[in-house]
Amino acid sequence: MVDTSAPPPVRAADIDAAARRLHGVAAVTPLEECARLSAELGVTVLLKREDLQVVRSYKVRGAYNLMAQLTPAERAAGVVCASAGNHAQGVAFACRALDIKGRIYLPNTTPRQKRDRILSHGAGMVELVMIGDTFDDAAAAAAEHAAESGAVPVAPFDDARTIAGQGTVVRELLQQLGRLPDTIVVPVGGGGLLSGFVTYLRERAPQVRVIGAEPAGAPSMQAALAAGGPVRLDTLDPFVDGAAVRRIGELPYRIVAGAAVEMVAIDEGAICTEMLGLYQNEGIVAEPAGALAATALRGLDLTPGSTVVAMVSGGNNDVSRYGEILERSLVHLGLKHYFLVNFPQEPGALRRFLDEVLGPDDDITLFEYVKRNNRETGPALVGIEIGAADGLPGLLERMAQASMEVERIDPSSAAYRFLT
Repeated sequence: MVDTSAPPPVRAADIDAAARRLHGVAAVTPLEECARLSAELGVTVLLKREDLQVVRSYKVRGAYNLMAQLTPAERAAGVVCASAGNHAQGVAFACRALDIKGRIYLPNTTPRQKRDRILSHGAGMVELVMIGDTFDDAAAAAAEHAAESGAVPVAPFDDARTIAGQGTVVRELLQQLGRLPDTIVVPVGGGGLLSGFVTYLRERAPQVRVIGAEPAGAPSMQAALAAGGPVRLDTLDPFVDGAAVRRIGELPYRIVAGAAVEMVAIDEGAICTEMLGLYQNEGIVAEPAGALAATALRGLDLTPGSTVVAMVSGGNNDVSRYGEILERSLVHLGLKHYFLVNFPQEPGALRRFLDEVLGPDDDITLFEYVKRNNRETGPALVGIEIGAADGLPGLLERMAQASMEVERIDPSSAAYRFLT
């Protein structure tokens, strides 16, 4: 349970002070309307473009605000942090700006693009250490190093100074808008950004509706709210790397649990679809976590004609991931399916499959014989992209009538997740 009698760990005044420290350091990022989403949803959708921040995410705000308050002795000891990539870039930027040495722990899943930019922002002031598969693995290693070396931990979300810095985003967007929006949608990983928004709005604009959006594969805030405190998720999908946190922060939980915040979980495939939509229509290169809030809009009950702000929290996406992003999007839209096909051992079997089973708008995107020692006679793994999602029943019916064994790979199976 949350102790409501305890003083809040962060106040709006702390966010005001953080904004003064960040003046001239962090960019004032655009707040711009997304005509596509506005027309689709019947509301005015404004995107807060933190993907255009100096490190392509809002994380520099929290990192710099914390590090700017270190004592001379703490600066001399250096800093250490764990990150999925974006916080590390903020820390690296602050290390260079404040002339502080830093060591940064990253999970091995961190895209190369983020790793390269961390080193670029740090300009020789930071050292990278790759460890584990999740943020939590990196965090454990960073905590151990801090205890052994005396380096100052720069928390990505579980520190009042970090939260205050990240809260400057909402202060800034309210000033830009010049009036209160009806709803603000915020992506949630460790909870620092959401708790900064909640802190500021609770004191300055309590009538604004706040919605936190988490990846369906990493709903750590929702798990904490259900359990009455932060808990460790048993399973974690690391795809939305900027928000894949196994355990929510103590301070963010305390702030959010005492506020009227709605939480939603967003399917990773839907996030991929919106990432492609942002890129193809608005020219926005959003990372998966950066597209979380915009993706969440479609599932919300929004008042027609209202004003909704969605955070584009980051744009550090590795272009090599777009193949996987497209694949996940097609699966989410019901356009991509996989089958095991045992073709009859007779001439023309594959040709009949193409002519009699596939529809005019269907394409084979994958064809591999399963057995290495029995190629061209054993079953084949076949990936099919269909022209429209409602074409699946017809495809399955034609398969059932064909003179060959066909087994659809269940989308909920482990084998299917391996393929996508």
